Amino acid sequence: MKRPDFAKTALAMLLGAAMLSTGACARHHDKAPKLANLKAEAALPANNLSAKVDQDISHDPDNVLILDLSNGGRVAIRMMPKWAPAHVERVKTLARQGFYDGIIFHRVIEGFMAQTGDPTGTGAGGSKLPDLKAEFNSIPHVRGSVSMARTNEPDTANSQFFIVFYPRFALDKRYTNFGRVIAGMDIVDAIVRGEPPSNPTKIVQASIASDNKPRPAYTPPAAPAKIGIDQLNNSRSN
Repeated sequence: MKRPDFAKTALAMLLGAAMLSTGACARHHDKAPKLANLKAEAALPANNLSAKVDQDISHDPDNVLILDLSNGGRVAIRMMPKWAPAHVERVKTLARQGFYDGIIFHRVIEGFMAQTGDPTGTGAGGSKLPDLKAEFNSIPHVRGSVSMARTNEPDTANSQFFIVFYPRFALDKRYTNFGRVIAGMDIVDAIVRGEPPSNPTKIVQASIASDNKPRPAYTPPAAPAKIGIDQLNNSRSN
């Protein structure tokens, strides 16, 4: 039996990590990841953080981000200030400002992640607020992890974030992991793929659970018109 090529596997994971950037030009990393890794290690907290998250939405609702998507589903994300306090505060601020409402998932890669948070839908945009200092931590990027996108440089996260479909441990200590999906992961799985998708999934409303914003009405897409037998016969005769 052929033995797995671990070198190729590791390379594939690193390439997957390199695909996460906020600007199109920043996808070409060159020597930047090595510098980013050194800064990341320096930025790690001295104390050991727990990767455990509370799955109960009713607990500490001020740190639960609710995403109502255009596919009709609702996603709940437990944000963890102990992991990345500045990043959690930034997402809460933007959500309460309505910044994320109407923004699409512009980069959705099968088996990897779904990225959103850019009002231009190009991957190169962000909010008017200043970029954040990196808060890299030791929390693993497991299925459902929510982390901030950035360019090659560590201190460039702003508003864009991504949700991981499957574990991606190559991202650990290199991207700021600030939360995890605690409800609606099946809704995340249903986000339309593409870079960008031809018919992208949209955040209809982003809110904080403690604010108790009403859930937006869902309008399902119109079904294709049915062609009657008379119409079909007429079209053939013409």
